[in-house]
Amino acid sequence: MTRTKLFAILLILALALAACGRGSSEPTRGDAIVYVAVPLSGFQANGGQTVLGGVRLAAEEINRSGGLLGYRVVVRPLDDESDSDVAVSQVDAIEQALSQGERVIGVIGHLNSGQTAAAMELYKGLPVVVITPTASEQSLTERNYTNFFRVNANDSVQAAVDADFLVETLDARRVAVVHNDTDYGRGLAASLVTELRQRGAEVATQIEVAEGQSRYPQEVAQIQAANADAIFYAGYEIEAPYLRAELVEAGVALPMLASDGAFLAATIDESNGAAEGMYVSAFAPSPRNVADAKWIEAYQAVEFRNPDTYSVNGYVAMQVLAEGVRKANNLTAANVAQALRTNPIQTLLNSLRYQENGDLASPKIWIYQVVDGEFRQVQ
Repeated sequence: MTRTKLFAILLILALALAACGRGSSEPTRGDAIVYVAVPLSGFQANGGQTVLGGVRLAAEEINRSGGLLGYRVVVRPLDDESDSDVAVSQVDAIEQALSQGERVIGVIGHLNSGQTAAAMELYKGLPVVVITPTASEQSLTERNYTNFFRVNANDSVQAAVDADFLVETLDARRVAVVHNDTDYGRGLAASLVTELRQRGAEVATQIEVAEGQSRYPQEVAQIQAANADAIFYAGYEIEAPYLRAELVEAGVALPMLASDGAFLAATIDESNGAAEGMYVSAFAPSPRNVADAKWIEAYQAVEFRNPDTYSVNGYVAMQVLAEGVRKANNLTAANVAQALRTNPIQTLLNSLRYQENGDLASPKIWIYQVVDGEFRQVQ
């Protein structure tokens, strides 16, 4: 045998072995569908896109490691437009996929409690596991759903932590409570008022604003007249920076704590520099506080943008769903749900455990402050 022929044979064998090696690490059993139902257009598009990015990164990592029980995870976005009627109408796509025999293992969503509550009335009858990355309205886990979980604390937990921070850390005794007109804003504000009063603090004034409101002259005047020593805001990043800017422009120098709905870069970017010094509570740490540089680079490679705060929530939600499938050792929703209730689940946020109702057994809240134009963890 000539040296050339021997080299050719060895090259063919090497290529064949390499191909076998690649094939052994790739999913081979078909597709497992995960829908991500979040706002991808409109005023909350950035929040939804950060969740979707986290899910996509987790799914890509799963697929690179052989898939989920050998199935390739396919992520399908659904744009709920931050509208409950749209969220309900989008369930048709999931029902159609199921009727056509596709393996739909779960829904990650919704971003907001209102859309989650509306869609859950349909999801509860479907053979899928639903994991919200951020919906926090307390009653969601009081409705006896068997297929609903969340990776975040509920509003009662957030209200208690935020009240502690206002009273004990900021030494507030009279708090102006402002909230938007969503189920989330109203529910969180009501819980916070209860928690403040239990700690001996007073509610100096309570003000409701519109979702997406951008001007606050009347509300600023009410706060100025209330003789408050701190402000709490329960709402979203589409309102918080504008409220903060008008307060600062009016010379209101009170410490301000906003809820998790404002824990996005837009709160800083849209405040015209006024966000400096304000506090925000959060359902997950900032990516740079919990993930390493490789994770951030991997996210950028998948999404072509930097991760934002809710990227962690989306990533962890996909990890939870995948771990439930692995613990159950099949794709059946009822078995996956039971596995989540009975096993510790390893995630980027360490080990999570679930209560029977789908709430976390030991939920956490983080507190951040805007310092030099960035969120810095203070608690």
